[in-house]
Amino acid sequence: MYGFSQAQEPVREPREERGETVEPQPGPRAEGRDQVATAIQQITNILARLVEQQGQAPVNQSRDLDIGQDRALERFQKFFPPKFLGGPDPEVAERWLDSMINIFVALNYTEDRQVHFAVFQFEGPARVWWNVIRAKWEREGTAWIWLNFVREFIKKYLPPIVQEKREDDFIKFRQGTLSVFEYETQFTKLSKFAPELISTEQRRVRRFVQGLNVEIQEALAVAQINTFTELLEKAQRIEIARVGRGDGGKKILGTPKEITPRGAPGGRGQARGASEGGQASASRVPCGYCGKTIHTEDNYWRKT
Repeated sequence: MYGFSQAQEPVREPREERGETVEPQPGPRAEGRDQVATAIQQITNILARLVEQQGQAPVNQSRDLDIGQDRALERFQKFFPPKFLGGPDPEVAERWLDSMINIFVALNYTEDRQVHFAVFQFEGPARVWWNVIRAKWEREGTAWIWLNFVREFIKKYLPPIVQEKREDDFIKFRQGTLSVFEYETQFTKLSKFAPELISTEQRRVRRFVQGLNVEIQEALAVAQINTFTELLEKAQRIEIARVGRGDGGKKILGTPKEITPRGAPGGRGQARGASEGGQASASRVPCGYCGKTIHTEDNYWRKT
């Protein structure tokens, strides 16, 4: 039986005894702690960047708003808006308010911006008065809208007797010989003295229609109208159509009857014939709306 000898590894001396430095080997726990520390550091860096970005966002947003406000103010100043000092003269106050309304119609600014820019023109006693109103608004939470500003302004600078007169003018105001555009301009100016009558879009539309000429009212009766802008556009289209038909928006009068003196040749019979001829001639006047001769313009709306 043969035996096999096992190879023996040489015995080595400990490294410490040989003078070599022994480095500690990282164990599983040490590696886990390093990974956790790295993850925490990454999260910390991300949070720091988020905080920095959030801190800069309001600043940039505020800066953009300031730039927009400055540009809007520059556009406003190009209209050379008048200053307002206050005072007892209602005509001065009314002219100033009309100027502001005309400017803001052209600029189409938001209502709070209109209020801010309007009071920017106040000086002297008017500025002192507005500081009191502004404090009251802030205390009561009043909305910065144009209607509220106009109410405060009228209450301060237009005496009750003037307000009542302007309100009465608005209630009685009719289009008459004005164009639709001219009527709308005056309607808007007078309406500020009776804001309760146009407090909603529907009431404003109804009040405007009531003041239009009858022929335009009747043409609008079949129209679908939801807003004041639609109403104004349709009324102007009707007016343009009537002008295009040649009546200029006014009624065409029939030709006057020819009157023959009683003592003239032909006597009463001739005068009667002339009268009948005059009626026949008047009935043949073409309608100003459709151009037909089968009816007069006054009867057009009954025929259609």
